[in-house]
Amino acid sequence: MDWCRYRFRSVWQLAAPPDAVFAVLERGEDYPRWWPQVREVVPVDDDTGTARFRSLLPYDLIVTVAARRRDPAAGVLEVELRGDLEGWARWTLKGTDGSGTRAVYEQEVEVTSPLMRRLAVPGRPVFRVNHALMMRAGRRGLAAHLHSV
Repeated sequence: MDWCRYRFRSVWQLAAPPDAVFAVLERGEDYPRWWPQVREVVPVDDDTGTARFRSLLPYDLIVTVAARRRDPAAGVLEVELRGDLEGWARWTLKGTDGSGTRAVYEQEVEVTSPLMRRLAVPGRPVFRVNHALMMRAGRRGLAAHLHSV
């Protein structure tokens, strides 16, 4: 097992139609408005930006995010990640009965940060819990944001 590689999957049920959810998720520069752990997003151009994340651990992760796929009809947004994390992340949205959305977030990354690599084995359970808490806060923030627009 490569202790520096992670695969994550989260499923969020949201009370908004897929097109409304897609419209929010495709605006990466707005994530800090509704997702507390996304501390900063700085656009570089139309398809690239840098992002800074921090959950409960007192450590920032900085990545360059580059669009790989943007398909509103399929409900798919996918990005490439480079920096403290190397890999990809993808949102897949599907409508549900009652005009809601099932949003699936998947991520496959390798940690490249020297500190996190050194702590890979003993820190792995903590890193996974940290990610889970970040995702829970993101779901809550997105649900509240969608309700307010």
